[in-house]
Amino acid sequence: QLLPVAVEQLQWMPFVNAELHMPVIKCIYWSIRQLDTGIQHATMTATMRRLGERIFKGIVSKGHPRAPSEQSTESNPKSAAFFKSSSLPLRFLSTLIVLKTVTQVDYLAQAFDSLRIDLKTDEGKALFLEYQCMPVILSHLKVSSRGLLSSALDGLLQMTVESDSLQPFLEACSNESFFHACSALLRSSKLDIQMLENLCVILQKLSRIRSNKKMFVLFNLHEVIQELLRTTNPDHAFLCINLNSILLNLGLLRSNSLISSLST
Repeated sequence: QLLPVAVEQLQWMPFVNAELHMPVIKCIYWSIRQLDTGIQHATMTATMRRLGERIFKGIVSKGHPRAPSEQSTESNPKSAAFFKSSSLPLRFLSTLIVLKTVTQVDYLAQAFDSLRIDLKTDEGKALFLEYQCMPVILSHLKVSSRGLLSSALDGLLQMTVESDSLQPFLEACSNESFFHACSALLRSSKLDIQMLENLCVILQKLSRIRSNKKMFVLFNLHEVIQELLRTTNPDHAFLCINLNSILLNLGLLRSNSLISSLST
């Protein structure tokens, strides 16, 4: 019931203090996230799409919505930028809303590109954790759209860079939902080498966490990785190193075997 009202309220944003934009967008974001586990999501498709498009494009108004028409034409245009805002927190949260609501591939591609750039900053990484982004990204980790999949993996790869956010990020990935998605991806024949490399970098980091071994076993990822290692062209050295490292961390490969593979 809240979201249709929120969509209509966005038209007023150019006329309110810009400091109020963030609380409104934050409220919309968490409302959308609440729908993740509800049956209402299907019935809200049109509203969600309209919301996402307005967040993506921003709001431009030539006059106050309730002002007389003759005054409106004389007013200077006012605008409220969300996805294209210069404020990283507002832009970041708006990007997540776009990723959750729109279906247009070109909008999604731009959203992932913005996310990847913002995740290069420590502030972006902190926001990723604060807004519990993994479920948002997880919905795009599918082979059905390779372009978006590549962009989603590129974004996640930024989170694996050594920083204060790395360990909390790995913990956010240490669950059945993420490992199930990884299992489906690794079993697909549609991933190119770059996608495999990015995915295996993430899995290599996760394999360092001892408690994650049960996740690798639960989804038979260790067997998939062993088969990948057997069939991967040795020329793809970076991929082979990460595959070997995963198996070593899982206790399925002797350290001298890894050293041997690195020297060949």
